[in-house]
Amino acid sequence: MSLNLQTHTEHFTNPLYLESGRILEPYDITYETYGTLNDDKSNVVVVCHALTGSHHAAGIYEDETKPGWWDGFIGPNKAINTNKYFVICSNVIGSCFGSTGPMSMQHPHHEPYRYKFPVVSIKDMVKAQRILFDRLDIHRVHAIVGGSMGGMQALQFAIHYPNFANKIIALATTHATQPWAIAFNKVAQESILNDPDFQQGYYDPEVLKEQGLSGMAVGRMAGHISFLSHESMREKFGRDYKLTDGLYELFGKFQVESYLEYNGYNFTKWFDPLAYLYITKAINIYDLSRGFDSLSEALKRVSAQLHLISFKNDLLFRNFEMQEIAQELQKIGKKNYDYIDIESDYGHDAFLVELNKFDTYVKDALDG
Repeated sequence: MSLNLQTHTEHFTNPLYLESGRILEPYDITYETYGTLNDDKSNVVVVCHALTGSHHAAGIYEDETKPGWWDGFIGPNKAINTNKYFVICSNVIGSCFGSTGPMSMQHPHHEPYRYKFPVVSIKDMVKAQRILFDRLDIHRVHAIVGGSMGGMQALQFAIHYPNFANKIIALATTHATQPWAIAFNKVAQESILNDPDFQQGYYDPEVLKEQGLSGMAVGRMAGHISFLSHESMREKFGRDYKLTDGLYELFGKFQVESYLEYNGYNFTKWFDPLAYLYITKAINIYDLSRGFDSLSEALKRVSAQLHLISFKNDLLFRNFEMQEIAQELQKIGKKNYDYIDIESDYGHDAFLVELNKFDTYVKDALDG
């Protein structure tokens, strides 16, 4: 069986009313599908991406060598089995891969929004997706799956559109972004804002594609530290030194330093800095209980079967943050959830890397 990868962009002219009270119009949403929609449209699985992810979750484009970000997880006979399910992954509003974001043209002008782009929240991203699904004539889905910021979206769906999904599977996420994660985002934001090449938001994106943005690279390095853990770094790099460098050269490097540099500088050539600022803002202000008296009031709205998955050594969203959701659900007498903590030393990125530790669990949750 083939993956049947297809990429589309939908254009919307109706205003999108945002949580801030502002309006976005018109706007585009780029999305990708895999597998085949069945006749009664009962086999839809929605996948939500994380901060730097995109709609390209699986498969390989003709001109590229790197597969989609969850390629090991989505496809024929994989955990999210495209022989069985029709999978949709859309690029969030505010991102830089085809959906409307800060560097999109502001209608009717032919200039990008830049700072005129409104602050969007995770709830707004979910609302825009819901409007996309309406357009596609999909009014109920089998499941919504996401990790990290994708898990935030999945949980928002569970609360704000309680009858939309039968199952919600949220990995490596939280009910409200805690100061630790906000602090890492702060380093990235400051690094971007203080880089003279950022030009206070009025940079030429073509120039950055060529030469990158060193401030953003530094911020991204900080991010990478939060995605791993003591153990996974020790395992991955130890104290190994770059073979070509001398121990007593001032700028000689440990393997871990080369890794951070490579990932940091590379990243700035394909991810837009304004999009980074807007999406980290959305992550920082995310709180499931906003608009409710408490988290338990918010969770009372959940009617889907909820599967919560945390990772033991996740330093960004600690496993007890997921436990807090499970405890609140228990307190209010909900029976429609389960929570597991995966034995892992990898850190936050385990949900992207150690697929074999939870793929059976997800497969059972989807098929069960």
